[in-house]
Amino acid sequence: MVSRNMGLCQRWLRLRLSVLQACGLNTAAVSAPPHWLVERLGLFEKLWAAQTKRLASVAQKEHRTITVALPGGQKVKAVAWNTTPYQLAQQISSTLANTAVAAQVNGELYDLERPLEKDSDLRFLTFDSAEGKAVFWHSSTHVLGAAAEQLLGAVLCQGPSTECGFFHDFFLGKERALRGSELPALERICQELAAAAQPFRRLEASQDQLRQLFKDNPFKLRLIEEKVTDPTATVYGCGMLVDLCRGPHLRHTGQIGGMKLLTNSSSLWKSSGAPETLQRVSGISFPSSKELRAWEEWREEAELRDHRRIGKEQELFFFHELSPGSCFFLPRGTRVYNALVSFIRAEYTRRGFLEVRTPTLFSTKLWELSGHWEHYQEDMFALQSPGSDRPASYQRDPTSHLIDTLALKPMNCPAHCLMFAHRPRSWRELPMRLADFGALHRAEASGSLGGLTRLRCFQQDDAHIFCAPDQLEAEIRGCLDFLRSVYTVLGFSFQLVLSTRPSGFLGEPCLWDQAEKVLQQALEEFGEPWNLNPGDGAFYGPKIDVHLQDALGRPHQCGTVQLDFQLPLRFDLQYRGRTGALERPVLIHRAVLGSVERMLAVLAESCGGKWPLWLSPFQVMVIPVGPKQEEYAREAQQSLQARGLVGDLDADAKLTLSRRVRRAQLANYNFQFVVGQKEQSERTVSIRTRANHQLGERGLTEAVGRLLELQSARIPNAEEVF
Repeated sequence: MVSRNMGLCQRWLRLRLSVLQACGLNTAAVSAPPHWLVERLGLFEKLWAAQTKRLASVAQKEHRTITVALPGGQKVKAVAWNTTPYQLAQQISSTLANTAVAAQVNGELYDLERPLEKDSDLRFLTFDSAEGKAVFWHSSTHVLGAAAEQLLGAVLCQGPSTECGFFHDFFLGKERALRGSELPALERICQELAAAAQPFRRLEASQDQLRQLFKDNPFKLRLIEEKVTDPTATVYGCGMLVDLCRGPHLRHTGQIGGMKLLTNSSSLWKSSGAPETLQRVSGISFPSSKELRAWEEWREEAELRDHRRIGKEQELFFFHELSPGSCFFLPRGTRVYNALVSFIRAEYTRRGFLEVRTPTLFSTKLWELSGHWEHYQEDMFALQSPGSDRPASYQRDPTSHLIDTLALKPMNCPAHCLMFAHRPRSWRELPMRLADFGALHRAEASGSLGGLTRLRCFQQDDAHIFCAPDQLEAEIRGCLDFLRSVYTVLGFSFQLVLSTRPSGFLGEPCLWDQAEKVLQQALEEFGEPWNLNPGDGAFYGPKIDVHLQDALGRPHQCGTVQLDFQLPLRFDLQYRGRTGALERPVLIHRAVLGSVERMLAVLAESCGGKWPLWLSPFQVMVIPVGPKQEEYAREAQQSLQARGLVGDLDADAKLTLSRRVRRAQLANYNFQFVVGQKEQSERTVSIRTRANHQLGERGLTEAVGRLLELQSARIPNAEEVF
């Protein structure tokens, strides 16, 4: 064990020195690893040796044959506490053994090198699956953490996987911030650590042992105090890194064939005690360098389609430091925004929804009643009412009676409950479908803000359906049909996920069983593919989440259908039933677009700024051939604008006709109306598309009428069918 530690320390020195030299950084301060790192590794090795001895004894005492069910129905024999999933993968094929990243044993995620303990249903996870990617990227963030410790002397906090990679938060001191120029050196160390094929080793440790392992890391000590509720928890060792982690992980770092660090930013440590400013580094990794190169090519295309870039170039919106996390929509962006909202409003009218408006500011007594203050107060903007002299700290005490505190609404459902309850209701009024586009505010951390996809102020196509229990199935079918209709027009494919009862659910199990059965039946009849996500429902009811894919294949969670049994109880909502008795309604939370701002961002990136006609802020550019046709061109422009269409004019005499046509096409105007002497005399327009297809002459009135037809029908390819 001593020789192993010495070898790792020597490697630590060589690696740090070589990377600093390769990146042209100062090597004068390179010294031995810090004492706390060496001491932590020594304790881990001691505990690892004891665990190895203990498990060997268990394997000898518990030696017996077990049955393992493999994918496809095959069953094989194995030895308890001895046979590992990796050994079984090798028996199936060398390809599977090399590509598997983890296993799933009786539904539990499992390390490939961890021995099986009993009869098992075994499934192998590869990078191709969502679960496999999560394991792969979680292991990669451990490599990043090890590199941050070695190069920067970082104190590690948390490093999860995300939907599109991973990040690690760490502390460098109150006065130290990571510079972008340091990322190449950090990435180089990550790559060297990956190439070293260091094994991931899983250790079970008691709470006392955990506190000893991480006695020099106040963040880990806080996590142990707040999160570790069992007598033991797991840590993983990898090279000189030792980290508190649930796992599972790759067999070794050599399975990471390509790794790239992407961004650095600040984040905030939100736990008990004073908040600390952390450094966050995000990255991406793949099993091979070839896959990384393919991703980099894809990323270049994605950057060209970045909605922030498109928003700036097309003058759709902007952000300002004086209103962080909120968007300023310019006239063109507002047109796109309003077109989306008008689309949903038209569907509301057709489907029997009633649009309402509710206040933005509420007493926190409302949020206490709804339960949101207990669960979400850290994500809400609260303020002291005028004339109140209570200290600010008092207002954040969830146990106090907050008569003087107000909060901006982060969601609409409690206000809609007040609206339902403000007078007696009859069964004849059900289902009551209330829709609200009111502004919502959420106190997102500054480090999590990102263009239109994560804002502090936004609007949703938010609706709540109050219905009788026997109306529930029909309403769910209606919600799903609403989703499909809208996403079909927007050009998105989507995947449905049914999330069922979580461990901390509220209410009666029989009620949950009935609701889940209704949702499952509705999904079966709907006819679209769907997946089951057990235990991931909201605490107040099961839900159907909608994951759509954009033109680049990226997933986005936008729409949702959620059942809620708790708010009707909390607000004591009742209606007079057919028999005259008071009955309790069921509440359905429903959104199709979700955040209108986020959907606008997804659409901008999906179409690459080439908006379909009905959404487009660049519908028609009118171009006169010469100055003599400018008056008629203005008349054509006014005809478009009078009918609610976007008509702009380019009469720049300094440019040739062909240059002005090309400029309009590069600006992504759906159509160009060119007017010369002939068109002026015949009151026609010569029509071209942004793809430079010439559609010939049409009468001005006819052309405007056709555009209105295509816009009203929300045709996605109006240029092709004009």
